[in-house]
Amino acid sequence: MTEALTPAPNGGLDSESSFLPWVSTLARVHSRGLAAVARNEGLGPEDALDAVQEAFQTFLLLPHARSLVEMLPKDAAVLLGTLVRNAARNLRRRHHRAAPHEPLGDESPLAAGDVSVDEAIARAEEHVRLLGCVDRLTETQRRVVRLRMLEELSGIETARQLGLVPGRVAVLLHRAKKALLQCLVS
Repeated sequence: MTEALTPAPNGGLDSESSFLPWVSTLARVHSRGLAAVARNEGLGPEDALDAVQEAFQTFLLLPHARSLVEMLPKDAAVLLGTLVRNAARNLRRRHHRAAPHEPLGDESPLAAGDVSVDEAIARAEEHVRLLGCVDRLTETQRRVVRLRMLEELSGIETARQLGLVPGRVAVLLHRAKKALLQCLVS
């Protein structure tokens, strides 16, 4: 991905007149792959499209954008891939969204009389501590934990919903469990 940019043999085409058709072709050919790069960074479909569009905007605003016509399409795709990856990471940082909790129901453990007040307070403190540890996870790890552990989806279903490969889901879940255990022990 850090290859040197090599000039394309364009036969002396004027870079000004060939710029827009070149960018159009570049967008048409590489958009799907660039969206996949953004999805692999943990973005949803809409956010992935936003990351690709932001990367193209950055690409077009480069001071030397018009001279990039002389690049090989492969080199331009590498540059765009880097821009998409950075845009995806920036979107993830900027758009941290808290998921609302689902109601547990009408039954309160204290109303049933099965739990003492001290035990309920201890459980609440442990719950708050666990939530603090969960907040330290990355957004993608939180999504994986929610889908795998709370919604009890399989690894394949979780991967499909998040646009990741099943192996990546397994790694994210393993790392999340390890991070939660370390946080709860400390």
